Amino acid sequence: MATAQDPTPSTRAARIETLAVPGGALEARFAAGAGMVGCSLRHRGEELLGLRGGLEAYLAHGKTFGIPLLYPWANRLGAWEYETAGRRVVLDRDSGLQRVDEHGLPIHGALARGLHWEVTGTGSAGGEAWLEATLDWPPDRPPFALFPFAHRVVLRAALRSRTLRIEATVSATGDAPVPVSFGFHPYLTPPGAPRAEWEVELPALVHLALDDRGLPTGAREDRPAERFALGERTYDDLFVAGGDGARFAVSDGVRRIAVEFESGFPYAQIFAPPTEDVVCFEPMTAPVDALRTHDGLRTVAPGGQETAAFAVHVDPA
Repeated sequence: MATAQDPTPSTRAARIETLAVPGGALEARFAAGAGMVGCSLRHRGEELLGLRGGLEAYLAHGKTFGIPLLYPWANRLGAWEYETAGRRVVLDRDSGLQRVDEHGLPIHGALARGLHWEVTGTGSAGGEAWLEATLDWPPDRPPFALFPFAHRVVLRAALRSRTLRIEATVSATGDAPVPVSFGFHPYLTPPGAPRAEWEVELPALVHLALDDRGLPTGAREDRPAERFALGERTYDDLFVAGGDGARFAVSDGVRRIAVEFESGFPYAQIFAPPTEDVVCFEPMTAPVDALRTHDGLRTVAPGGQETAAFAVHVDPA
């Protein structure tokens, strides 16, 4: 069932919703007051997500953790302006609406504290617990300045015994098409073994080279499927993930955590930094900087909608 959890003032402000099913191995939590971030995913009581600075750092500074929605663009833009779908947008560096990366570029879209999600339904039946939340993006709210396209986002999270599925639907509510350039950033931290012993599985991919600012150069390289111990490898790399159903996985010898790009996410960023024990397989609807380059960028026509979904499967290793 879905229940509110608010033992502290910070979690009350974040409006935590918990998903669990009787006898299930997983429990998931989402924070409606913090951009609908997935703030916990536990397997038999053990946390699977990298919590980093947690809710407070996420709300105060945009420091991502858990399973955040990167909206309305994933990763960074190449400049403080873009032109797409017939509109030119100049971002205000001093607005406080977006986070700035280490290169001085806008990253991960709007800060969660400025987004007003409404939980519109929760329930459980047939071995599944679910919640649904809505984000309206109208012209009279400050984040519209970042992305001046009237629309609505509906996020649905559904939990079964060993699977968490997250689906996002964008509906164009105005008279202009809406670019689709968002993504999610699951921080996985398998607790059963040290980082160097995690076994990573990657499908066949196309590597899209990035420059020293993390922006695509245009170079591409086919990569075969791989399975390897993470060891000292590091990643902050962009890929074409191929067709629907691509799976990425990490195992700690106790459990195998697989991220399946079910539909609508043809790109992936893989992130495994040298300074943190996390690995991330990020589903993305478009590549980095797509609002500027238009590469791989889709739009939703007025009155239309588009849905993208991914799932996290947790099974014995």
